[in-house]
Amino acid sequence: MKKLRGRFLLLLVVTVVSCILALPSFPGLYQALPDGLRSILSHRGLSLGLDLQGGIHLVYEVEEDRAVEIAVDRFKKSMEDFFAEKTIEVDGVTREGLHHISIDLQNESDAVEVQALLSESFQSFVLQESSGTRLEYELGPDDVQRIKISAIDQALEILRNRIDQFGVAEPLIQRLGLNQIAIQLPGVKDPDRVIDLINKTALLEFKMLHESKVALDLPSQVEIGQEDKVRQDFEGKVPEEAEILFETIVDELNETTYSRPYLIKKEAALIGDLLQDARVSIGDYNEPNVSVTFDSKGAREFDLVTAANVGKRMAIVLDGKVYSAPNINERISGGRAVISGTFTTDEANDLAVVLRAGALPAPLKTLQSLIVGPSLGKDSIEKGLRTTVIAGSLVLIFMIVYYRLSGLIANMALALNLIGLLGALSGLNATLTLPGIAGIILTMGMGVDSNVLIFERIREELRNGRPVRLAVDAGFEKAFLTIVDAHVTTLITGLALFLFGTGPIKGFAVTLCLGIGINLFTAFVGTKVVFDYLNRRKLETLSI
Repeated sequence: MKKLRGRFLLLLVVTVVSCILALPSFPGLYQALPDGLRSILSHRGLSLGLDLQGGIHLVYEVEEDRAVEIAVDRFKKSMEDFFAEKTIEVDGVTREGLHHISIDLQNESDAVEVQALLSESFQSFVLQESSGTRLEYELGPDDVQRIKISAIDQALEILRNRIDQFGVAEPLIQRLGLNQIAIQLPGVKDPDRVIDLINKTALLEFKMLHESKVALDLPSQVEIGQEDKVRQDFEGKVPEEAEILFETIVDELNETTYSRPYLIKKEAALIGDLLQDARVSIGDYNEPNVSVTFDSKGAREFDLVTAANVGKRMAIVLDGKVYSAPNINERISGGRAVISGTFTTDEANDLAVVLRAGALPAPLKTLQSLIVGPSLGKDSIEKGLRTTVIAGSLVLIFMIVYYRLSGLIANMALALNLIGLLGALSGLNATLTLPGIAGIILTMGMGVDSNVLIFERIREELRNGRPVRLAVDAGFEKAFLTIVDAHVTTLITGLALFLFGTGPIKGFAVTLCLGIGINLFTAFVGTKVVFDYLNRRKLETLSI
């Protein structure tokens, strides 16, 4: 009797704990609880996957070669600053091809000194050719590979930061193969906005406007979509060190939108990788802007740039698009700047998010973009629930019709099985997908199968004339190894799916593995407790 009470208590504890863990998965019931109880419970329960509540599935490829180009351009800028600091006169430092840098010296006598200095300060570059005043350097193959691998890892981390700051619940962000990234975002209400947030390279640059006669000839307004035509019209006229970029202007008075062209120096005076923070601010006319703060190094550089260019105009460029081109009226110290433009509040928030998370090391190429509408997800939920209810009802009816009272006991164990599984999934904050629902249904089938094996053994013992109590004990004992064997072999398969599968396959594996453990508990503890309780009354017959 002590053992029986202990097992009853264990069943009660498991049931109560499972119900408590499962409560956050039912928002209606959870909100009805007192505030004090809700503060104790977890606020996160079972989440629905992409196939159940809609969302987006994206696969990107990181453009590795572009990452190398960007890295070499930064080395080039560092070399120019290095030569200025060492007072070495050069005619130019240029990137040629993917990972070559050419240096043109003014004095051939400086060649030996420059080679010695670069070999010490820029060890990633190897001298390929030295001819008079011209030095040819190439980025080493090991460093090229390191930059490519780093670009993918960095892109993965930056995308995760952006999505976390945007507030998408239960995102799946993982690396595929060598240079691909898969993203699943369930429950997204505005997929276009999220895709735009992800796709932004977020390369923020501060560039000076080019003071050239060509700038005066540029039109003041260009229709949206005609930007490439303007570039073609001025092809050959634009200086080699300059380019034409555009700012989008919204004329609220006339309710029109157009582009404004600028002639801008290609070389950035300052790059946004020195940013420390970015926040949405409100302008003089209650318009949303983005305030940026530089780190200590960026603040010094910004101070020097503005001091050297008082009276000139500086363009704030993000991913090749001009957001504003203010005039520098005075030296700006303190490392703060404001990006103004025709922002909505959401656009300003998104821009602040990508600037805080950092610029992607290279652009992303979209390989796959799949949007699952909430209506399709709702249809999947309804069909999954309908399938579960129909399958469960048929099983329950069969067990009662075929096994009478014993079938009712098995159905109670099956209900306990589902409660325990739901509680375990909710406690783990798991994500339920359609394959997960399939795992639940499979678990139901295995639970019923366990009881069928036990009941058939009991019936066999009863037909052999054994008393009810001995028949029940023998039935459980003889079915034990068969049931454990079936569950262990299935568990091995489930573990393999979990280790080597991805996404929904893992969801199925988690549900299956949890269900196997709970099945064994309900079959050999839950059902056996009820039979032992009935046997206290010294049954002469058993309804089976």
